Amino acid sequence: MEKQEKKPLRYGYTTGSCATATAKAALLALIEQKKQEKVTIKLPTGEAVTFQLKNCEFTGEMAVARVIKDGGDDPDATHGALIETTVTWKPEPGIVLEGGKGVGRVTKPGLPVPVGEAAINPVPRKMIMETVQEVLEEYRITLGVKVVVSVPDGEEIAKKTLNGRLGIIGGISILGTRGIVVPFSNAAYKASIVQAIRVAILSGCDHLVLSTGGRSEKYGMEMYPTLPEEAFIEMGDFVGFALKQCKKENVKRVTLMGMMGKFSKLAQGVMMVHAKSAPVDFGFLSQIAEESGVPEQLREQILKANTASQVGDLMLEHGQRLFFQQLCEQCCRTGLREVGGGMAIETIITSLKGVLLGRVTIDESDWNR
Repeated sequence: MEKQEKKPLRYGYTTGSCATATAKAALLALIEQKKQEKVTIKLPTGEAVTFQLKNCEFTGEMAVARVIKDGGDDPDATHGALIETTVTWKPEPGIVLEGGKGVGRVTKPGLPVPVGEAAINPVPRKMIMETVQEVLEEYRITLGVKVVVSVPDGEEIAKKTLNGRLGIIGGISILGTRGIVVPFSNAAYKASIVQAIRVAILSGCDHLVLSTGGRSEKYGMEMYPTLPEEAFIEMGDFVGFALKQCKKENVKRVTLMGMMGKFSKLAQGVMMVHAKSAPVDFGFLSQIAEESGVPEQLREQILKANTASQVGDLMLEHGQRLFFQQLCEQCCRTGLREVGGGMAIETIITSLKGVLLGRVTIDESDWNR
């Protein structure tokens, strides 16, 4: 039987592209007094793309156009969302762009949009303004227009995002730098880390807790109940990248929260700890065990283990707590080497059930010993 080739992942379109398309369609409907069924816009990449409209309505004074956001094969919270834009005439020349229902409003500094404004990021804002201006010039319109972008279910969708923690209240953000959604994009995740760190800094945080996932973050919040919500950031697999961003922003103290699998790799110096980035080195874990005084019989079992989590369970079962301390220390040291010092790094390793396995802090003063 022939092996089926995997289909390439399908790209989607950003909320910014959808908002631009609906703004253009609504304006055309208002000018032409004619229902629009599809509309073509130019993306920041220079590519022209055509959007099929869900519906379009107009009167002599206003028009509304709607599209359903297609996120492609990316598991995006906004995939399938209804994006709509309303365009109305205003007597004085110029374009006013606002966020309506379901588009969040910025309440904390550190984001690319000023506090108090609708969360329409700079690139989508530019796309919408330029596209609307082109249509006005093409039809030689001297009146001004008010453009309001809305996402009717935006407030509910935003609950599945980090918007609340970032200080974006009341809905989602209108985003996108290239106009397209690249499935499982590393660049998008890294951008969210950068944004979260900036918001934390401008909120007055000098101690950040970086976790590899939601469960680890939950345990971190339990361990540091007095830290503000902004201090907790999901770095995912991007440990090295997140640490470098913290160094760049002069963060003085970082806590790394994670479990055996990813932190076993970090201890070795692997800074991108995705499952596919590097296998767990059981020889390395056996070496850590030897340095921790673990008996030879248990070290042999480490070499035969299938997962790092299994190794953790084995060490916990036999009371080998020093093993976890050694592993945490290695994580701290590799992290400090990655950034060249300049901060204190704490590493906390927990089990899947939230049992504290190891906890070590290494300060700037003794990291290179």
